Amino acid sequence: MIKNRSFWLISSISLLEPIDIVAQLGYHITMLDAKFLNDADFELFRSLIYAESGITFTATNRAILESRIKDHLRDKKLTVKEYYGEISKNKEELKIFLSLITTNLTSFFRNDGHFQALEKHVIPELINNIKKTSSGNIKLWCAGCSTGQEPYSIAMLLSEILPPSWKFDITASDISLKCLMTAKEGFYKENNVDGIPQKYLDKYFSKVDGGYKVLSSLSSKIKFDYHNLKNDSGQRNLDIVFCRNVIIYFDEAAQTAVINRFWDSMSPKSFLFIGHSESLFGMNTKFEFVKTQWATLYRKNT
Repeated sequence: MIKNRSFWLISSISLLEPIDIVAQLGYHITMLDAKFLNDADFELFRSLIYAESGITFTATNRAILESRIKDHLRDKKLTVKEYYGEISKNKEELKIFLSLITTNLTSFFRNDGHFQALEKHVIPELINNIKKTSSGNIKLWCAGCSTGQEPYSIAMLLSEILPPSWKFDITASDISLKCLMTAKEGFYKENNVDGIPQKYLDKYFSKVDGGYKVLSSLSSKIKFDYHNLKNDSGQRNLDIVFCRNVIIYFDEAAQTAVINRFWDSMSPKSFLFIGHSESLFGMNTKFEFVKTQWATLYRKNT
């Protein structure tokens, strides 16, 4: 960390006259080391965030939290203590705050191995299981859907590969109200549709000024909804749950609680996808580990 910091400092002052270097170096060190929140305030915010969402902030990612609060307070013109009081008492402001501090990186067909496993392993197995007991409907939940690329990707794939008489329903949820608004709108700039096969882009999107708009024939198959993973979603008999790159922000206790709530919401023969850098190893859970030639995932088999 010190080496990286030194490089940044040197590169940022490399055009200064030699006489200014010491003064400017001292200035940058002061700015980098300064903390926006004092330790007591940081503890208040991190405790509230954990209690309300399960998301964990530590000394390692403290700077991210401080930066987002600082930017937000610049717009609201409130002190730190005034803002903490506001989000502690106002549930709607708390929702906005939790949206503010979440990380929302996503893209279409992110992690191709998962989509290969979905197409070639999960869906064939589900079709074989479901057709024995029902008329053919697959229920999915995208938990932590961000700005919608994941559920739209799944919807495109299922529209292509399911037998003609089969249907599917996707519920896509997130804790970020801002992300959900983007997802519901279904508009993506041209540089954000990378990863969509051209045949899907032509079939499921319309070209509009500045980008592409999801067609209603696809968006009608997805229900976008606000949900905090700290709570039970109320969903049951789900065949597939996607929750990728979300529980990595939780501590072990919160992770276990979320995964066990997924178990309760899923059908007896169903599948769970988590991020490729996430694992249920060592966790007190009933899911079976499944290794396919394309990706690893988890199965509920009861």
